[in-house]
Amino acid sequence: MLTLDKIYQASYVLKKVIRPTDVIAAPAINPDSEVYLKTENLQVTGSFKVRGAYFKISQLTDEEKACGVIACSAGNHAQGVALAAKECGIKSLICIPDGAPISKVEATKSYGAEVMLVKGVYDDAYNKAIEVQKEKKMTFIHPYDDVDVIAGQGTIGLELMEQIPDLDAVIVPIGGGGLISGVAYAVKALNPSIKVYGVQASGAPSMYNSILQHEQITLDGVNTIADGIAVKHPGDITYDICQKYVDEIVTVTDDEISTAILMLIEKHKMIAEGAGAVSVAAALFNKVDIKGKKVACLVSGGNIDVTILSRVISRGLMKEGRSADVTIELMDKPGQLQDVSTIIAKMGANVVSVRHDRSDENMDINSCFLRLRMETRDHKHVEEIRKALTQAGYKLVDRTK
Repeated sequence: MLTLDKIYQASYVLKKVIRPTDVIAAPAINPDSEVYLKTENLQVTGSFKVRGAYFKISQLTDEEKACGVIACSAGNHAQGVALAAKECGIKSLICIPDGAPISKVEATKSYGAEVMLVKGVYDDAYNKAIEVQKEKKMTFIHPYDDVDVIAGQGTIGLELMEQIPDLDAVIVPIGGGGLISGVAYAVKALNPSIKVYGVQASGAPSMYNSILQHEQITLDGVNTIADGIAVKHPGDITYDICQKYVDEIVTVTDDEISTAILMLIEKHKMIAEGAGAVSVAAALFNKVDIKGKKVACLVSGGNIDVTILSRVISRGLMKEGRSADVTIELMDKPGQLQDVSTIIAKMGANVVSVRHDRSDENMDINSCFLRLRMETRDHKHVEEIRKALTQAGYKLVDRTK
């Protein structure tokens, strides 16, 4: 059973392993609110997961520790369990889908875990972990639906109450619900007037749908850049706690998440993964009522693959109008590219890529499509460029149709 005493016990146990993460002011995120960031992306292993994993493992009996622990994850939970097991001096085995990024597999190994690559997806790796757990009598460390794990995550709530005593609201990412369950329980126990808002990706709204329909829902599939919270089914324990202690759950799109990641990089020199940035996206796009309030956004992790980060930044720039594509239908004759480039340069934009296409079936036989990507200031600037090109007699092609 989850209690405030258990969360305080977890806080004491975790002192020698985790770092109390800083809270930093973030005025650019929402000018109508006093926003702060709880920087769990700067935690040991790069996410909050080590809190719950270590406390759970610390509570095992000597007999259980002797048999070791097993977990299933392709990301932050794997690294949290691996480090926690190492610190406790016990062996760990992590089942990881064979399609997981190599960087995450190697990071898990670097913390001392044995890694078993399982052919297939997460569910296949989970089934394998359960099979091995029974065979070797190891203890399975659940990523979220476990009271000790939830208590470990709840220590973040205790820290927040010490760091911002007059807090009005906290915004927390939700995957399976372990993080928000712990934080909500701790915060509400100490100050019931504080609002607790949960955020899910619109492509993986399992807890959102479950709370809305008053029953646990299993999604057919998930699709989001926030892979750390891409969960098809919420936990049993976490569902009950969220029903009781979470005031509202909202969703954010991948475009909104990308914009939030970009803002954290530019304004706060901080890297967040998709799952870690959903709380910031909710504040940035006014998904919850925080006007005039002192709010903490929990940035839950920063373990984002660099190739994904590159795509996310590109997506965020497009969303803000700071990168734009334009396709122009031209007569295929010399000098056209120079003339178009001159107009764009006079408008203060920068062309970063050019593609000259003579083969599109939608063009006239004597025409070509000139596809440009530009660095721009904002959406207004993009429209000004498009207008200038049109006034100069160039035909712009709508590539969305």
